[in-house]
Amino acid sequence: MFDGPYIAEAAALIGDPARANMLLALKDEGALTASELAHIAGVTPQTASGHLAKLTQAGLAAVERQGRHRYYRLAEARVADALEALMGLAVATAPRRRRPGPRDEAVRFARSCYDHLAGRLGVALTWSLVEQGSLDVRDDGFLLTGEGEKRLSAFGLEPSRLRPGRRPLTRRCLDWSERRPHLGGALGAALMTRALTLGWIARRKGSRAVALTTAGRTGFKDVFGVDLDPV
Repeated sequence: MFDGPYIAEAAALIGDPARANMLLALKDEGALTASELAHIAGVTPQTASGHLAKLTQAGLAAVERQGRHRYYRLAEARVADALEALMGLAVATAPRRRRPGPRDEAVRFARSCYDHLAGRLGVALTWSLVEQGSLDVRDDGFLLTGEGEKRLSAFGLEPSRLRPGRRPLTRRCLDWSERRPHLGGALGAALMTRALTLGWIARRKGSRAVALTTAGRTGFKDVFGVDLDPV
């Protein structure tokens, strides 16, 4: 008998198409109502309620009440990491029968991965930080260096304030479209928030893709040495 974590239950919960669509929607949108999730999953409200009860009981989703409404979200960042890893596995193993369209290219270029930057832009930013000496590559992920703390402080972040808490400062997240790691964790989230605040990137309505702005193309090139043409 296998002596280790029991993964079958979590895998079965995620493996249901309706629940998988719900979880991916929460990964992209952050928080949604049961009615919105029912529409996304293509199921009745009653069926959606049953799915959501299973997801919350298993610790994959969480629910919060705001006034008369109940909003569902992913329980924690590790759930988003698992979904991203499964997306990478699906791309690598399952043939796709449709030709990628413009929206696919936008998602592959730059997107949010839960709360940090992914796609070509996210990967390029990560490895630029490595080349600049801001991050060290370790077997278990990335390590922020002293030089990195100085650089990112000058960029408007305070890495020392990100250290407390249960969430790791840095996390290596395998990018499903680029097949290379990008930076997650509290530092990855702070970088994306800062880029949004500066207007370097902008969210695309109805998609987890983000657009690289004119200011962003200049900013990423000048500060991080990342030179990409926007999509």
